[in-house]
Amino acid sequence: MVVTPRVTFCCTDTKTQPWLDGLRAALPNATVELWSPGAGPADYAVVWAPPQRFFDEQVALKGIFNTGAGVDALMKLRMPSNVPVVRLDDAGMSVQMAEYVCHAVIRHFREFDAYEADMQGGKWSYRKPRLRGDFPVGVMGLGVLGERVSRALAQFDFPVLGWSRSPKTVKGVRCFSGEAGFTDFLAATRVLVCLLPLTPDTEGILRRDTLAQLLPGAYVINVARGGHLIDDDLMALIASGHVAGATLDVFRTEPLPAAHPFWQHPQITLTPHTSARTLREESIAQIAGKILALHNGAPIASLAGVVDLKKGY
Repeated sequence: MVVTPRVTFCCTDTKTQPWLDGLRAALPNATVELWSPGAGPADYAVVWAPPQRFFDEQVALKGIFNTGAGVDALMKLRMPSNVPVVRLDDAGMSVQMAEYVCHAVIRHFREFDAYEADMQGGKWSYRKPRLRGDFPVGVMGLGVLGERVSRALAQFDFPVLGWSRSPKTVKGVRCFSGEAGFTDFLAATRVLVCLLPLTPDTEGILRRDTLAQLLPGAYVINVARGGHLIDDDLMALIASGHVAGATLDVFRTEPLPAAHPFWQHPQITLTPHTSARTLREESIAQIAGKILALHNGAPIASLAGVVDLKKGY
């Protein structure tokens, strides 16, 4: 007898109908429904920042599929410990992230921000070319996104360093790992890119004592989560001259409050959490494929993007 999988969709801040239509087209033999309080039990859940009630009610789940790469919102909830959680492992986000970070690094290195300000002020000027060897770029986090970003930066002949919790090997990247390698990583870095998952261990990792270990004239790029950065510490180090500036795409409160000093800071470039957007068609195809694999008996270890709930990523 063929068992029809039941899929429930619960994603906040998302246009639901295109997702439902896409999932139904990709899973024609499944029942795909929008979750509402009191809904019947489902086999699989497709979620983004669901309420606690969702997990309290959906006690028959066999798999939870997150519509993003970061699962920090899920980690705040009480979830069933025996149900696998699977995040997006790429779905078109890594190339977007590589574009964004390379743009931010090159804009700072080539001083295009200063040239733009000069031109807006009617000033025609030149600056002495900088040497790439003086701008080693350190990437914190060497998962799918971090590895793609690191390899892209290396194509522009920047010295590229990478740091991760466990040892990694990336061609063209000088890799560090663990607490023992963290200090050496920071000391060798001038442009710092944060691509870490947000966990209790990485909360506030971009703070005064870590950023102060970077090479003088450092530059900070945060495209991970706003919770990684201590805002006041960054501004203090910019004021001191140790940090030259920052490009920030993520913030502790989003949208960024109107009164926040980042808005008017001349050395901080802001974007509205847009460094790597979820591409719906690619994401639906990936999630549907994993649901079918799991439903047809594939071992959970064979799926890409399975989350270790103890680590939080």
